[in-house]
Amino acid sequence: MSEILVIGKSGQMAQALAHAGAADMHCAGREEADLLNANAMATALDAYTPRIVINTGAYTAVDKAESEPDLCRALNVDAPAALAKLCHERGIPLVHLSTDCVFDGEKLTPYLPQDATSPVGVYGQSKLDGELAVRSAAPRSLVMRVSWIFSHFGSNFVTTMLRLAATRDEVSVVDDQYGCPTHAPALAEALLQIAHKADRPGFGDWGTYHLAGAGETDRASMARQIFEASARHGGPVAKVKGIPTSAYPTPARRPLNARLDMSDTTRVFGSTLPVWTEGLEDTVRVWVRELRSS
Repeated sequence: MSEILVIGKSGQMAQALAHAGAADMHCAGREEADLLNANAMATALDAYTPRIVINTGAYTAVDKAESEPDLCRALNVDAPAALAKLCHERGIPLVHLSTDCVFDGEKLTPYLPQDATSPVGVYGQSKLDGELAVRSAAPRSLVMRVSWIFSHFGSNFVTTMLRLAATRDEVSVVDDQYGCPTHAPALAEALLQIAHKADRPGFGDWGTYHLAGAGETDRASMARQIFEASARHGGPVAKVKGIPTSAYPTPARRPLNARLDMSDTTRVFGSTLPVWTEGLEDTVRVWVRELRSS
């Protein structure tokens, strides 16, 4: 029996949750709870009999999704729909992670959970459809939209910039995409807090919420802060050349405004996240240390 069952094991958020050190929590990888196998998920739920489930599993290759729409939808729509149905049948609340990519980025201020959605790519559409499927199949569910997650776990914007700086003197980074970077370990702590509150008797504030780090920045400015931190810890650095998104075409469009307003989350759950630069310093320090020891 596990109080919290996390679907996912090797992904960035699953690793962050595992390192949060919560008692009586189990992270189930593909070998135990394959998202593409409803029978395997049912077996895992029955084996661990959790009080609540956190689903971190997803297809997250935003650009590749444009050429793999079927696999993307299988993991981001069909799988969470099946998981939500299984949880509902067993009376288990579900916390499901989504993304800022459900918005088109045209709004000038941070997005509220109730703002109109309008994805601009296959990935964003799949995550939106997954949200709707989860909420339809499991009324006792929470959809938590997250944004610009980074840590020393796996591949993300911070680790990508550091790897590029190890081989380049200058990197070109878009300077017109704005968001709220979110440190995965801080996000993990908030998710656990939210899960425990949702598990309390009488909780009824089910629905969709935003969860993002405090502060906002653009990608190029974030890259500069990454290299400033790297310099402090003796890691690789590079000059950052800011360019518009139009000069850096990718298979999938990104929302220019990915800022998420999490005031509803704070009001309902009391959750706040630290300023993202605090987590950046820790991430860079650990990454540089691991680079030296490798």
